[in-house]
Amino acid sequence: MGLSYEESKKVALRVISILGVITIVEVIIALLGKGYIISGFHLPWWFVGILMIVLTVTKAYYIVYEFMHMKYEVPSLVKSVLLPTLLLVWAIIAFFWEGSDWKNRRTLIKDKNSEEVKSVVPEGSDIRPFLQEDYNRH
Repeated sequence: MGLSYEESKKVALRVISILGVITIVEVIIALLGKGYIISGFHLPWWFVGILMIVLTVTKAYYIVYEFMHMKYEVPSLVKSVLLPTLLLVWAIIAFFWEGSDWKNRRTLIKDKNSEEVKSVVPEGSDIRPFLQEDYNRH
């Protein structure tokens, strides 16, 4: 049913090796992207970001799959753990998306708030603009 000690040790060393290689690749990509390894050579920030996210998710998968023993659990338990995690990731993306929209609209709102509105009263009308002394009278 379970693995022997030697088999478990081999599996753990294999997963640790994979995680180590992925971490080394992440460091090389980060240094290469900023131009520290090859002077004058820079990778686009979006490319580095996508690679880092993919490699980090791969590492998280190996950690959850092997060290948290999700590999050995029934499928319904695995889904009950992973589905809320995916929903959390979706919520974080949605919050950042909404926050950037608020940031982009801030200048529009400031411009609209600084506009001066002039009241136009048709000639011959009984309507007159509200004045400050009317407010002070009441």
